Amino acid sequence: MNRDPREHLIVALDVPGLNEARTLVARLGPDVRWYKIGLELFIAAGPEAVRVLKAEGKKIFLDLKLHDIPNTVARAVAAGIALGADLIDMHVAAGEEAMFAAAAALNAAPATDCRVLGVTVLTSARRLDDAAALSPEALVEEVVRRAVAARAAGLDGVVCPAAATAAVRERCGDDFALLNPGIRPAGSARGDQQWIATPSTAIRDGARWLVVGRPITGEPDPGAAARAVLEEIRGAV
Repeated sequence: MNRDPREHLIVALDVPGLNEARTLVARLGPDVRWYKIGLELFIAAGPEAVRVLKAEGKKIFLDLKLHDIPNTVARAVAAGIALGADLIDMHVAAGEEAMFAAAAALNAAPATDCRVLGVTVLTSARRLDDAAALSPEALVEEVVRRAVAARAAGLDGVVCPAAATAAVRERCGDDFALLNPGIRPAGSARGDQQWIATPSTAIRDGARWLVVGRPITGEPDPGAAARAVLEEIRGAV
């Protein structure tokens, strides 16, 4: 595992527009290398959001959670790679053929370090479909099942709740990349997240990347908040 904590922290740019994104990135400065661009910012600013951050030397997790027919998913992955994304995610629930198509699009792309991850279960999930309330045991079982399917289809890793990280790592091996959203430093508000963990717990359980949003971006001094998270990661790696 890379011992530079900046290679493990991804700050979520869940902001309404490109101006707000630029301001936040400037405030965080060189302490943050990775940013997540999700649906809110991408719909507001489009591909330009990725281009602007790449021009500043940042790494991008393009969090659009692709879920469509295989051909559309493959073309979207190819477009994301061409745009300069370093990580792209898609729903495992899109199916085996769509995951195979995404992996094939990645393999067919010119030389790139981009990776495609499968989204297993959202960290806000309280139940699956119409089933009973999701217990921790049921969550881990379902996440592992979907992670195994993603690996078999050729994806590089998965996005998963931190509560399932250790089990997925054990089942899928050390070369399978794991990304944990819903990361909350001790004392942070849970918000709309059901499945959370501290940065140190997630790293020690085997996560490669941690996505942190409001506990950094919602603070009066986001730079100080980011540095505190980085210090916790440093102690875990």
